[in-house]
Amino acid sequence: MPTQLPLWADEPTPRLVRETAAMETPLTRLQWLGPPALSSIELLDLILGSNLGRPVWDLIGALRQLPTVGLDDLSQVPGLGLARAGRLAAAVELGRRLQSEPPEERPLIASPAAAVNILRPQLRDLEWEEVWVLLLDIKNRLIGRQMVYRGSVNTNVVRPAELFREAVRRQATAILVAHNHPSGDPSPSPEDVALTREVVQAGNYLSIDVLDHIVIGRGGRWLSLKEKGLGFD
Repeated sequence: MPTQLPLWADEPTPRLVRETAAMETPLTRLQWLGPPALSSIELLDLILGSNLGRPVWDLIGALRQLPTVGLDDLSQVPGLGLARAGRLAAAVELGRRLQSEPPEERPLIASPAAAVNILRPQLRDLEWEEVWVLLLDIKNRLIGRQMVYRGSVNTNVVRPAELFREAVRRQATAILVAHNHPSGDPSPSPEDVALTREVVQAGNYLSIDVLDHIVIGRGGRWLSLKEKGLGFD
């Protein structure tokens, strides 16, 4: 008696097979799981292309040796050439500068006012609403900012998942949400409070702290929902 096949066996590329195959590519795993999910050779492949990570790895022997390898030596790797070797050297130098960046160049968000100082110039005079997210590290220092929505702010159109997408990708440990009121009055609407509550709940699920939701009015007036106890119950 022949073995019974799964119901989807007659499909040329079942959905599960397609999704599994997609997750096998370094670029897709980088997108969904972040850089830590990739090996050093896969990271080199993404920078250099054409499966050149392995020969470069064979040359350097260990990742910590990469900054010590000269451009001339790198360019001698078969298939690499001067242009790709230069691209790799530039990536190494960017990493070095990131690690040596003084802490004062990453603003500390220790209060709602500190966040307002960063966002007010972008939001205070707009004639439409925008939602911004500040991405913070474990010490509440700013590691990035992103405008995630433009238009009317309410829970029907602003999805909490969009507010956390970049935070997950950049491994932020906390976020701060802000949006503006073109009317000038920063008083939060019921929709603002409802959105805040949803975002806080999503942050708890993702283990990402939501430090505050700030509303900035036209001209620069502002209000902290966290300080008012709205949506953070």
